[in-house]
Amino acid sequence: MAGHSHWAGIKHKKGRADKERSKIFSKLSREITVAAKLGDKDPDMNPRLRTAIQAAKQANMPKDNISRAISKSEMGGDKNYESLRYEGFGPSNIALIIETLTDNKNRSASSIRTVLQKKWRKIRRNRINYPYVFQLWCNSRRKK
Repeated sequence: MAGHSHWAGIKHKKGRADKERSKIFSKLSREITVAAKLGDKDPDMNPRLRTAIQAAKQANMPKDNISRAISKSEMGGDKNYESLRYEGFGPSNIALIIETLTDNKNRSASSIRTVLQKKWRKIRRNRINYPYVFQLWCNSRRKK
């Protein structure tokens, strides 16, 4: 029977696994690049970079990819990633704080809005400062 060889099954499984690893590696390399841009290139002096490198090593990312991501931050490349924070509502009107790392503010805002609206939730438009609400809740829990 055509297409039912052992190699075909292996090829499809390997393709799926490689796609997942590629997705994880690209997120990790982006985080390493941003951490290296924001601080020192030395992981001993930059805790955010050190944490990103540890996460990459846990995901079995090759050392070459890690060093390439660090060197990419020195080039001053065309992509400038920024860290953004969005506030919204989750299930049962639970306040959410969503932190993102993006190269396009508009695209990330629309995709987060789409995800929240599909689940009948919404993004809050600066009426209440949710970090302040979380701080109040944490302080009230400590007093008890």
